Amino acid sequence: MGYLNLTMTELHELYVAGKATPLDVVNEVIEALKKDRNNILEKTMYEEARAIAASLTKVEKDNILWGIPFLIKDNIVTRGVETTGSSNILNGFIPLCNAVVIEKLLAAKAIPIAKTTLDEFGMGGRGETGHKGTTYNPYGKERTRIVGGSSSGSASGVASGYVSFAVGSDTGDSIRKPASFAGLVGFKPTWGEISRFGLFAFMPTFDHIGFFTRSVLEARVLFEKTRGHDPKDATSIVNKPKREVKDASLKGKRVAVLEPLFALMKNQLLIKEFNKLVDKLRKEGTIVDFVPFDKDILAAIFPTYFILSCAEANISNANLTGIGFGNKQDGKSYEEIVANTRGQGFSSRIKHRLMLGQYALKKENRYEYYDRAQKARRLIVEAIDKVLAKYDVIMLPAAPSHAPTLTKPAEPNSEIENNFMAIGNFGGNPSITIPLCLDEGLPIGVNLTGKVFDDINVLNLALRIEEITKLYNLHAGLHL
Repeated sequence: MGYLNLTMTELHELYVAGKATPLDVVNEVIEALKKDRNNILEKTMYEEARAIAASLTKVEKDNILWGIPFLIKDNIVTRGVETTGSSNILNGFIPLCNAVVIEKLLAAKAIPIAKTTLDEFGMGGRGETGHKGTTYNPYGKERTRIVGGSSSGSASGVASGYVSFAVGSDTGDSIRKPASFAGLVGFKPTWGEISRFGLFAFMPTFDHIGFFTRSVLEARVLFEKTRGHDPKDATSIVNKPKREVKDASLKGKRVAVLEPLFALMKNQLLIKEFNKLVDKLRKEGTIVDFVPFDKDILAAIFPTYFILSCAEANISNANLTGIGFGNKQDGKSYEEIVANTRGQGFSSRIKHRLMLGQYALKKENRYEYYDRAQKARRLIVEAIDKVLAKYDVIMLPAAPSHAPTLTKPAEPNSEIENNFMAIGNFGGNPSITIPLCLDEGLPIGVNLTGKVFDDINVLNLALRIEEITKLYNLHAGLHL
C-alpha cells in the first residue's frame, strides 16, 4: 500500500496494527523525493534514514513519533551532514553536533530523511533566494507559484505529501506564511520554549524553531516532545508562569480581529470565508470582536522589523569569514581571505542586508535608526499586549490571498497586510496558521496569535477551528 500523504497518526496506526514498518515507509518516501520537481532538497540523508528505520523493530504504542520520517530546514545543524543555510559561503560545512531539537526528535525515534531549501540564511519571504534557486509550491501547476519563505523546502515537502511533518524556523512569518500558501498547519511556540541551539542565527531576538504539520493535534505533539529548558541556549526559558487551560471548548473564549488590518483584505472569497468562520465561532459561544488598532503602529511593523533584522543579521553573520569554517577562498592576507570569502559566498541580497545593518549600527547613525527601531518595537509589543490583555487570541487571515506567481526576486513587499504576522515575533508570542479555505484550489490560511506562554490555549483554539473548517490533512495531490 502507499504511505505518502498520511498524517503521523495514520502512520502510527499502521505501525501498531503491523501493516507497515518504518523501513517500508522510508523507502517509499525516498523514492518520492528522488522524483521531486519543486526543488526542495539541499542534502539527502537516505542511507542514515534507512539505517535508523531498520533498527526500529518494536513499536512504541504510546509514542506517535516512533518511525515517522521528517524533513529539516537547512539552517538547523545535523551532525555529519552538510548544512549550508542555502548559502554558498557554507558549501561543504559539516557540523560536529545536532541541534537540540533534532536530538529530541531522534530520541523520540523519528527519522530525519533530508535537509530542505530556504531563502539564504532565512533572509527572504518567497523561497526564491537560496543558492539552489526557487523552491516551488506543489499547488502551482507547472511550477508557477511560490510556496513562500523562508522555510520554503520544508513547507513544500509536507504539502507534497512526502512526509507528515517538517522542522522550520520563523523570524517574521517564515513558517506561518508558507503554511498559508501550502495548506498546512504552521506553528511557532513562545520564544524560548524550544531550544535554538544549533539554529543558524538570523535575528536571535526574533528567531523561533517550529513545525509544519497537516493537523493541529500533531503540531501539539511535536511541541510537547521538543519544548523545555536547554542550558546550551542562553535564551531558553527557565522559570515561566504556569497557564492552566481548564476548558478546551470555544464557549467563553475571546477572539480579537484587528479591524484596520482586516479592512485591507481585498480577496472576496477570503473575506466571505473569514466572516463565515466568525459566525460559526459566535454560534459556539465565542466572543469575537472587531477591535480598533493604531494604524501608525501597523505602519511601523515592516520598517521596524527590517532595520532590526538587518542589524542583528550583521552581527549574527560576522563569524562567516572562511577562517574557522565554511567555504574559504584564497587570499594573500587575512583581510583579503575574508573579503574574497564573503564576496563570493554571499549573494547580493545578503550583502545588501548586511550593509544596511552595518549602516544602522554605526555610531553616528545608531540613534536615528537602530535605537528608534528598538523603541518602536517596544510600542508594537505594548499595543499587542494591550489587546491580548482582554482577549485569548488575535485572529486574522494569514495572507491577503493565495500564493502569488513567480517573479524576479526582490526585497519583501512592505505592504502592511503582507507583513503583520511579525507581531508574533516582536514579543515572542505563540502563533499558528491553519487552513481556512481554498480559492480555485489554492489554499489560504487563518492565523491565531496568543499570549506569551499560552501555547496550549492557542493550540486548543486552533484545533476547534480545524474541526469547524474540516480542512485536515491537506496535500497538493488532493487538488491538482
